[in-house]
Amino acid sequence: MATIAWIGLGHMGGPMSGNLVAAGHEVRGVDPDPACRAAAAARGVRVVDTIAEAVVDADAVFTSLPRGEHVREVLGGAGGVWATAPTTALLLDTSTVDVETSRFCHETSAERGFRFVDSPVSGGIAGATAGTLTFMLGGEDDAVAEAASLVEPMAGHVFMVGGPTMGIAAKLANNLMLFVSLLGLAEGSQLAAELGLDAETFFRVASVSSGDSWPLRTWYPAPGVVATSPANRNFDATFTTVLAEKDLSFALAAGEQAGLHLPAAGIALDQFERLIAEGYGGKDCSLIVKYASADGRVEGFDPDA
Repeated sequence: MATIAWIGLGHMGGPMSGNLVAAGHEVRGVDPDPACRAAAAARGVRVVDTIAEAVVDADAVFTSLPRGEHVREVLGGAGGVWATAPTTALLLDTSTVDVETSRFCHETSAERGFRFVDSPVSGGIAGATAGTLTFMLGGEDDAVAEAASLVEPMAGHVFMVGGPTMGIAAKLANNLMLFVSLLGLAEGSQLAAELGLDAETFFRVASVSSGDSWPLRTWYPAPGVVATSPANRNFDATFTTVLAEKDLSFALAAGEQAGLHLPAAGIALDQFERLIAEGYGGKDCSLIVKYASADGRVEGFDPDA
């Protein structure tokens, strides 16, 4: 069994690190939020105060952080991973960051004598809790092979997708597809409702027809149709609009650099930005359904609640 340091014990990192504990690994975790620290401790993670304490004699160091700037600071800041961890430790970043940040992490880790694997995940909080996440691993072959073994207790699927930054490339392309699909779900569900179709009946039709998609099966934007839908809980977030805007902006930036034309993704990004401007950045990204409705109101959402 391995000694693992885990930096970032939030909605994803907390249950993921707990699954490593359940598999028999020793996990030391760091997070500034008291509630996250307490939840991780309840899962068996040994919570410590500093990165330096977490990485002592660690075989691997995982990061699970909100944005690229946080990853850069945790790795490269004073008292950070590069300054305090043994160079024998494998570094794995499960965060969704921009391609340039991922490349910086690979190149600077190598310069400092570390092996680094970009290790983003898909499957959300439910997948993190259940240990059924999809991992997309990018890096040098030996490091990726070691990473694949380490992540098994957290994973339903593990893909070794190529060299450095290929994991984050797969994640950004996947999330672009997710959010474009979500846009179609928002519009199709509202058209069905406006034409008089019962929401549950239409869901059953679409889920076995060409309109099927992951967001349809997971986030159908009407209450009482899908148990996991945020519409059952006033669109409280399973995946916040702020995070969706971040991921999609990274994907579009990569597409722009490649000279691609991605108009559908641009429309989805515009709608996420509108939600944030209206003060709904903390609500679920599926709330973009309100822009497809006739009057901006949708069943299951009370803006005053």
